[in-house]
Amino acid sequence: MGFLKNIIIDAILFVALAGLFANTGWFYVTSVWTALVAAIVLAILNALIKPILVFLSLPITILTLGLFSIVINGLMLQLTAGFVGPGIHFSSFWAAMLIALIMSICNTIISNHFANQ
Repeated sequence: MGFLKNIIIDAILFVALAGLFANTGWFYVTSVWTALVAAIVLAILNALIKPILVFLSLPITILTLGLFSIVINGLMLQLTAGFVGPGIHFSSFWAAMLIALIMSICNTIISNHFANQ
């Protein structure tokens, strides 16, 4: 159930953040269905590739007191956009890192809210 919950939350966050950054051109998603596909792809990449990246970058993550994980999350979003195709786009890697940071904060808040119920 947690896997499906994360997919739905990420899809909603993709749509909300695309609306928030609509006028900047930093991030866009063409439709809700594209956001759902992107959330599914992101969940699969997080399950398969992210553990390897976290392991390989462990020394630099420790040296940066965990801040390098934002770079890894930005990379995961860029990979997601590459796999999904033209329906989701980041203007730069910095934009992907900003979206990753916002999504991480929102996911933490939502997870803590459900854990307390």
